[in-house]
Amino acid sequence: MASRLVLVLGDLFIPDRAIDIPAKFKKLLSPGKIAQVLCLGNLTSPSVYHFLRSLAPDVQLVKGDYDIALTAPPSQQHQQQQQQRQSPPADSAPTFPIPSALSKVVTHGSLRIGFTHADSILPPSDPDALLIAARQMDVDVLCWGGTCRFEAYEMDGTFFVNPGSATGACSWNDEGLGEGSESGDEDGHGDEHGDGEGRNTPSFVLMDVQGDVLVLYVYQLKRDGEGKETVGVEKVSFRKGGKGV
Repeated sequence: MASRLVLVLGDLFIPDRAIDIPAKFKKLLSPGKIAQVLCLGNLTSPSVYHFLRSLAPDVQLVKGDYDIALTAPPSQQHQQQQQQRQSPPADSAPTFPIPSALSKVVTHGSLRIGFTHADSILPPSDPDALLIAARQMDVDVLCWGGTCRFEAYEMDGTFFVNPGSATGACSWNDEGLGEGSESGDEDGHGDEHGDGEGRNTPSFVLMDVQGDVLVLYVYQLKRDGEGKETVGVEKVSFRKGGKGV
């Protein structure tokens, strides 16, 4: 049976604000279990793009506010090396898509799911502004990013989901920047997942859609006072035209 799971993540900021997706997350995300990936912007690493493509053949991207061009012309040194090997650069130089769309809509079951980084929605993360955007996109579910913190709620029959940052990267819009992580230790527990300042809880979500029902699985990497990391999973349900299931 084909997988129905949709992976939603964003605000990775690799390698600028985090080194990599946490190993415990990568262990959970294995090929063959996910049908589609929705990335909400700030995919700044070609290697992470390849990782997402290894999980699902269908990777949908939207533009973030700190995206870099994932397609770059080969350097002069690379061209010289290719000429010496007598092989054309086009055959070996990998190319990557450059996100240009501010928002997209996909359909799963009877649900229209819109996703955007939302840096063009003002005020940022304002529920009324997000509701207007959802109505303009004519969607039942709206996924947005930009805050690097997980959030999910229902409003006027629309389900809103912010998957947070899969790396726990900080957001420059965060008022608590530099004060450490709420779920970390006193110094923000700067480790391989971040720089220790303003680190948020790493998180991503999986969506399982069956007809008009969406089951949202929320994965968060939490650390206790002794520094032990565990992945917590919560489930939230949404039914089109109703409240919960």
